Amino acid sequence: MSHFEFTGETKSTPTGVVLHRICATKPLPRFGVRVGDVGGWIESESNLSGNAWVSGDARVSGNAWVYGNAWVSGDAWVSGDARVSGNAWVYGSARVSGDALVSGGARVYGNAWVSGGARVYDSARVYGDAQVSGGAQVYGNAWVSGDALVSGNAWVSGNAWVTEIQHVLSVGPLGSESVTATAFRDTTGHLLHIGCWRGTVDELAAEVERRAKNWQCDEPTAARWRAEYAALETLVRARITGWEASA
Repeated sequence: MSHFEFTGETKSTPTGVVLHRICATKPLPRFGVRVGDVGGWIESESNLSGNAWVSGDARVSGNAWVYGNAWVSGDAWVSGDARVSGNAWVYGSARVSGDALVSGGARVYGNAWVSGGARVYDSARVYGDAQVSGGAQVYGNAWVSGDALVSGNAWVSGNAWVTEIQHVLSVGPLGSESVTATAFRDTTGHLLHIGCWRGTVDELAAEVERRAKNWQCDEPTAARWRAEYAALETLVRARITGWEASA
């Protein structure tokens, strides 16, 4: 049984999509919602399920789906094929679009935008004017804010503290696995992601040697891959200058 119904009030988006105002048909204590309370706007009943809620002037349209115990509020807009699930909360003037997923206990707010095939999950926070796009992932206890941009195949995780565009560096494909390397500022200074490996730039050389044992290639190719990682180390060291001092 659905926990909401349409009030009969409608409005159209700038592109002509008709949205319907909802009201609660059962209480949702998590959000302080009582039976009869008016919520936000959705395009179709399939946009909202579980115990999730849309409130204020928030909108959910297209094939977007808000479910679980998720909450979309304020002036937020979830569109396209995006998903907001778990205990996630999207609010303020935030946007979630494309095939993006916001889940777990993640928060996206302010003027932040999560788009493309990006993933924001666990206890991550994306806010301010930050953007997460492409196939990027932000997770763990990571905070991405300000005018930061996390894009492509970048992974930002752990205790990341990214507040500027220059606080993220993504390079790839690299080496035999054609992986993407992402360096980012965190609460202790910096962290470096290469595939599933995480460490500091000081630990990179040992990781390259470990990987080299599994390379099945001729010497010129191995030399090229080593050179790529050496260039990565130089670039990361240049980028992180000053991060530790300001962390």
